[in-house]
Amino acid sequence: VQLQASGGGLVQAGGSLRLSCAASGRTFSRNVMAWFRQAPGKEREFVAALRLSGGATDYADSVKGRFTISRGNAKDTVSLQMNSLRPEDTAVYYCAASSGWIILSNLRNSKAYEYWGQGTEVTVSS
Repeated sequence: VQLQASGGGLVQAGGSLRLSCAASGRTFSRNVMAWFRQAPGKEREFVAALRLSGGATDYADSVKGRFTISRGNAKDTVSLQMNSLRPEDTAVYYCAASSGWIILSNLRNSKAYEYWGQGTEVTVSS
């Protein structure tokens, strides 16, 4: 599975961006898709996850109510709609996928995902 993230950019605080993650290769083997982010000087952190079968989602507390993860309009894509962006959302955003089933309590664990995209940069100015 290859993952290609896109949609990052520069936006003012309060604005919106929509990230997209396109999967190719053995896409039938994806069970869970997720977004993580890494700000300069910080560790990579969980943002949101989507179970492709059943549609269960999970969000980091810091983005709950502002971000929405969903299947994209194009085939084999997952999107992250980000609204009410804040300067602290500035980071490189990575999409990730797991071919295995992940229990809900482990969706936030980056080690549960074996496929990673290259990242797309989001900068929110104050």
